[in-house]
Amino acid sequence: MLPQTPFNRVPREAMNARHQGSWDRSQELHGDTSFVEVMTNAPQVYDWYNHAFYRDLFASGRLDPKLVELVRLHLAGRHGCASCNRSDWAAAIAAGYTEEQLNALSDYENGPFEERERAILALADVMALDNAAAVVTPELYDRFKRSFSDAELVEFGVIMAVLTGMAKFILAFDLLERLRTCPFRPPQSREA
Repeated sequence: MLPQTPFNRVPREAMNARHQGSWDRSQELHGDTSFVEVMTNAPQVYDWYNHAFYRDLFASGRLDPKLVELVRLHLAGRHGCASCNRSDWAAAIAAGYTEEQLNALSDYENGPFEERERAILALADVMALDNAAAVVTPELYDRFKRSFSDAELVEFGVIMAVLTGMAKFILAFDLLERLRTCPFRPPQSREA
């Protein structure tokens, strides 16, 4: 289902060269540029998201990039973002995961993953938008600590919080294509 956002869209020709490049990549990958057209209403916020978040935190190199990609794909699947799933699937494959592993994400505890991967996916489940009542219990924390330092858990947690918060923003304002299985549906009046 293609997005029907209420936001005004910034036309490509009114964007700076960097944002036009984002527009072009979005068009090529997704066939939809709604997210870029909306985000460039606030170019400084879009730059923060692309640079301060993605470059300086998500891809900082302080965390295993393979695990960061796995978490991002898992959250995208939980949240039901079709556009995110397309790009995040490709990024997870590029990071070294196999299709067999990615197809097993919905049952990762029994899938072809190491305990470190299972633990970080369990943290992603706690942080997921569709799991608002979840908390990190002492037992879960003990599990996480067997694989990660507190510094790593803080960094993973903030990355997951930003991804989850952006998912809420994207879904609330209908900015990206949703999977048919997306648990968050737009109001009926906007689907017609």
